Amino acid sequence: MHDERRRIEERVERLHDQRIKPAIYAATVPFEVEAWQAPGEPVPFAEAAAAPYEPFAMDTPWGPPWGTTWFRMRGQVPAEFAGRRVEAVIDLGFVGDWPGNQAEALVHLLDGTPLKAVNPLNQYVPIANPATGGETIEYLVEAASNPDILANNFVAPTPLGDILTAGDKPLYTFKRADIAVLDEEVWHLDLDLQVLRGLMVHLGEHEPRRHEIMHTLDRAMDALDLDDISGSAAAVREVLAPALARPAHASAHTVSGVGHAHIDSAWLWPIRETKRKTSRTFSNVTSLADEYDDFIFACSQAQQYEWVRDNYPHVWARIQESVKKGQWAPVGGMWVEADGNLPGGEAIARQLVHGKRFFIEHFGVETKGVWLPDSFGYTAAYPQLAKLAGNEWFLTQKISWNQTNKFPHHTFWWEGIDGTRIFTHFPPIDTYNARFSGEEMDRAVRNYSEKGGGTRSLAPFGWGDGGGGPTREIMERARRLADLEGSPKVVVEHPDDFFAKAREEYPDAPVWVGELYLELHRATYTSQARTKQGNRRSEHRLREAELWATTAALHAPGYAYPYEKLDRLWKTVLLHQFHDILPGSSIAWVHREAEAEYARVAEELEALTAEAVAALGAGGTRVFNTSPFDRAEVVRTPEGAPAYVQVPASGSAPLTGAEPAQSVKVQGRVLDNGLVRVEVAEDGTLSSVFDLRANREVLADQGNLLRLHTDLPNYWDAWDIDKHYKNRYTDLLDADAVAVVEEDPLRGAIRVTRSFGKGSKVTQTITVRADSPRIDFETEIDWHEAEKILKAGFPVDIRAPHSSAEIQFGHIQRPTHTNTSWEAARFEVSGHRWVHIAEPGYGVAVINDSTYGHDVSRTVRDDGGTTTRVSLSLVRAPRIPDPEADQGKHRFTYSLLPGASIEDAVAEGYALNLPLRVADAAGTPEPVVSVDGNGVTVEAVKLADDRSGDVVVRLYESGGGRATGVLRTGFELAGAQVTDLLERPLQDADVTGDGGIAVALRPFQVLTLRLRRAEGS
Repeated sequence: MHDERRRIEERVERLHDQRIKPAIYAATVPFEVEAWQAPGEPVPFAEAAAAPYEPFAMDTPWGPPWGTTWFRMRGQVPAEFAGRRVEAVIDLGFVGDWPGNQAEALVHLLDGTPLKAVNPLNQYVPIANPATGGETIEYLVEAASNPDILANNFVAPTPLGDILTAGDKPLYTFKRADIAVLDEEVWHLDLDLQVLRGLMVHLGEHEPRRHEIMHTLDRAMDALDLDDISGSAAAVREVLAPALARPAHASAHTVSGVGHAHIDSAWLWPIRETKRKTSRTFSNVTSLADEYDDFIFACSQAQQYEWVRDNYPHVWARIQESVKKGQWAPVGGMWVEADGNLPGGEAIARQLVHGKRFFIEHFGVETKGVWLPDSFGYTAAYPQLAKLAGNEWFLTQKISWNQTNKFPHHTFWWEGIDGTRIFTHFPPIDTYNARFSGEEMDRAVRNYSEKGGGTRSLAPFGWGDGGGGPTREIMERARRLADLEGSPKVVVEHPDDFFAKAREEYPDAPVWVGELYLELHRATYTSQARTKQGNRRSEHRLREAELWATTAALHAPGYAYPYEKLDRLWKTVLLHQFHDILPGSSIAWVHREAEAEYARVAEELEALTAEAVAALGAGGTRVFNTSPFDRAEVVRTPEGAPAYVQVPASGSAPLTGAEPAQSVKVQGRVLDNGLVRVEVAEDGTLSSVFDLRANREVLADQGNLLRLHTDLPNYWDAWDIDKHYKNRYTDLLDADAVAVVEEDPLRGAIRVTRSFGKGSKVTQTITVRADSPRIDFETEIDWHEAEKILKAGFPVDIRAPHSSAEIQFGHIQRPTHTNTSWEAARFEVSGHRWVHIAEPGYGVAVINDSTYGHDVSRTVRDDGGTTTRVSLSLVRAPRIPDPEADQGKHRFTYSLLPGASIEDAVAEGYALNLPLRVADAAGTPEPVVSVDGNGVTVEAVKLADDRSGDVVVRLYESGGGRATGVLRTGFELAGAQVTDLLERPLQDADVTGDGGIAVALRPFQVLTLRLRRAEGS
């Protein structure tokens, strides 16, 4: 029986692949083709239309890396094609087995109207159905010769990832440009065979249905006339029809399909190319919607819609029409599909605000769910933020990539750090580019974890990343699988409908508490350090600009709040939080441009903040504190001298000569400020950090030990750090110089310089300031390593059962032991501004201003006990996809904070990331807002987006416990409301008799208040 099965399978495969598929296009005539190579960057249609074209022959190489070639195609439908379905078929010379990340094109009419894209698995453009014969066809085709960065399967570096290094050798050979007749009967036969073959192969050996299909296929091939495929196709289909008509079992799993085209906003191509990818794919989608009334397409990322709106108005109009017809479903409600771990809390809030508002404004649609199929893990802050933005569900697929542990659920309730739950689904089909193959349908059922509780799952279908999105072939397979024995049922429907049905049938779905940690791609917390630093600095500069612009708008006559500029700058930062930009997993071109954009953002925000501060008046020197905590710190005067100041939260104070309680003393390599005593060893490491307040040594071994590890993951260099990196390392103990560089009652500093590796150099200034236990390590690295990672380790004399790492609007605890495979898999984790470890009565924090990756492990002491080691990941050196990733200069600061509580870590995390600003100002009014009560932390202060003049304040509970307090305003309050993230009222706030607002927060609760000013205030 096995031999008979193999005979039939091989027979069907050969006849299908070698005879039936080639007969789909029954007759063809070639276009007359001319070409024009655009110089440099892409040009507008009008410029291309007026360009000089030259004759172009098929089988001719074309397209330098990242180039654009315009093809003019002319042809006439032959009279003998009359009454048939006629299409243009264009093959640019597609290569490889992935339909994205290579050549693709957009076909225009001569008036500039985009018709449809041409992609590797979507090569046709409709001409007429039926044709009358004699139609004249003229196209202008904008073809992008994007290089296939995946051609070497990520096993060797390539210079193709940047236009500056890619060269100009043509990449593709044009294969075909024809006017062709689509033989619809043969085309449908091809699809019938695809579905039945796929079903047969993946049914069990002992399933009668498998054998029925097998023999049906054998009989069908007997009906095929090899000399007349077209003429016999109908007869073959008649043989297959009964097998395709057998209905599914009543208990069959239901797969809810929705069209999808995951387009990375940048990855193996620059942002400028994504703008064109979206127009091509969206042209395909709207064309498919015209052909299939039952087609529905889900699309996220408001940024991509905006690109199409601004650059391709014809395509934009077609999208709007498809939305009205219910065939296009805006989803996700975020500006881009951002990384799930690294953006700050306020940034994720703005992702949701800007995304949802765009869809409401332009389509009248309020999205109901967060759509993040491809991000690299998800913060436990998401459930609350999603709900506060008005969402009901959350979708991802990426956790199926786990390296060690299989995630136990596909449909479940996800509970965040504050206790908020959101209904969540992971498609068990394990892809967001489904095509309804037999393998996928089998996997969707076999893999589904909630059998017996739920009966349905979601399947986003279509080719992404420039592959053209859903195709008519996928739609045809979906139709055949709608009710077919042996297969799950397929229904094409809106994701909202799927989630409503899934939740209704399974309201008591299991619960997962905490982060959705991806056991893969852990290096994305560290790769491309300058991109990450640009994001962190931009987030804090935006906070600073908004606070002081609000202060000036309330108190400086004539000052105009810069709504448009702040909106534009926020959107730039949000775009670069996309899940292949901020994680550092894109080509060199993307990160080169990201660094330039962050520099521009910094310059603009500095100017906006300076303008706002200047509007408050000149004639003196004041210190401005953007942090939500009162601060007593040492700053630099405009002349460069240190000065000690005390500044209220979100307010300012004059630069006066306040005196600290104790001064700093420098004796040899010892820094002592009466709170901590820091001893620097001859090799530049810390031999001792003694907490004078607690009378205890902080370190268990050498502190601030720089360790250089070999770092070559098994695959995905920029993405992954594999556990074996720990096994080979070099401790950097040879110091070029260790010298005191500052000796002042307010500041003491020792500088350590090291050279190592392939010409790399690190210079660290270890600084202690008056009245602060915080020890800063101001770090400059000139990095020239390859396939290495540099870590800074602090072995502290604390036996901590868990570490606490800051995440968005709170923190998360992770065990420091590895009792289970789940804990062992978290050998590299992410955090934001601080990591805290503690035993009862004493804690230590490690704080940073730009890095995210770290690890916390237990270390055995000489006496057999255990201590805890915190190691920050500073910089990596992957070579794929960017061969020069992280090379060159880096500047950042991290800090050790002895004797720290969680509250201390929160306050110092803000302080390090929001340096005090010294500026010329005569006087400043009271802070816009202030809070009485511990744990109630101000995250954002701004004017309302509707330009009403109302003040919007975002608060959260930062300690992990209950918090109460009173919010007070620096203006007369006329009313206050609690709102959602979109600043829409939910309820009145509790205004006290003296004009404050009573606040009571549960652990990690986020609260948005809208404050109305009294007239004249």
